[in-house]
Amino acid sequence: MADKLFENVEWDRMWEATGETLYMTVYSVVITFILGIALGLLLFLTSRGGLWQNKLINGLTAAVVNVFRSIPFIILIVLLIPFTKALIGTIIGEDAALPALIIGAAPFYARMVEISLREIDKGVIEAARSMGAKTSTIIFKVLLPESMPALVSGITVTSIALVGYTAMAGVIGAGGLGNLAYLDGFQRSRQDVTLVATVIILLIVFIIQFIGDLIASRLDKR
Repeated sequence: MADKLFENVEWDRMWEATGETLYMTVYSVVITFILGIALGLLLFLTSRGGLWQNKLINGLTAAVVNVFRSIPFIILIVLLIPFTKALIGTIIGEDAALPALIIGAAPFYARMVEISLREIDKGVIEAARSMGAKTSTIIFKVLLPESMPALVSGITVTSIALVGYTAMAGVIGAGGLGNLAYLDGFQRSRQDVTLVATVIILLIVFIIQFIGDLIASRLDKR
C-alpha cells in the first residue's frame, strides 16, 4: 500500500537527506547557542548601566547584529559564497551551508538572549555586586542561571527557524530534505517525494518544540 502511495520515494535517499538535515541543524544550533549567548552578553554588559558599559562597543555590536539579522537568508547565502568557498573549499553540500546558517541565526538568537537578560531582576545583580562578586561570577552564577528558561525557549525558536533555513539552503545545493524536495520532488513533478520530505521536516520541528518546552519547564523555578 505504502509502495503504491509513495511509488517515487526512494527511502534510502530520503533517510540520507534526513540525516543531512539533522546534521546541519544540530551543528548550527550548537554553534549558534554559544555565539548567540556571547553576543547577547556583550550587548547586555556594554549597554547603559551595564557592568562593562561602553557605548562604542555596544553600538558596533548592535550594528553587526542588526545587519545580519535583517538580511533575508536566501540572499545571505549568496553574499557569503566567497567566504564559504574560502573557509570550506566548496559551496556544495551540507558543510557549505553551515557558515550561512550560523551567521544568519546567531544574531537573531543574540537579541533574544539580550531580551532574556534584561528581564532579570536588577536587584539580584546589584546584590551580587555589593557582595564583591567578580563579573565572571555574576555571569555564570547569576545572569545565565536566572535567564536559562528563557534562553532555552529562545534557542528552541531559533532551532525551528534553522530547520527552515536548511530547507532553503538545500534549494541551492546544500543537501538535506530541502534539496531532495526541490530537485527530486518539485522539478521532476513527484509530489509524493515533496510531501514525504515536508512531513519529515514537520516531525523534526514538532520534536524540537516538544524537547525545548520540556527542558524550559523543568528549568523554570517559578
